[in-house]
Amino acid sequence: MDGKTLIISGMTLIFLGFLLVFIGTLVSALGGEADVEGGGVIMIGPIPIIFGTSRGAAGLATVLAIVLMALWIIAALLARGD
Repeated sequence: MDGKTLIISGMTLIFLGFLLVFIGTLVSALGGEADVEGGGVIMIGPIPIIFGTSRGAAGLATVLAIVLMALWIIAALLARGD
């Protein structure tokens, strides 16, 4: 993958993030009621630290952590040339 593709992918993800924040703000301002949950994963190398405000959010973060760990292992194997 060349640098130009990575730059375009990164810019697209940043744009989508801003768009989601804008849509969420708009829905909130128009009086839409939502149940808010949050969770996340901090990856230190291949080791995840998982947190969440509810079991559902933590479960989703766990799935995300497993996917990220698998991608990390695949990238490490590809970089080694095996």
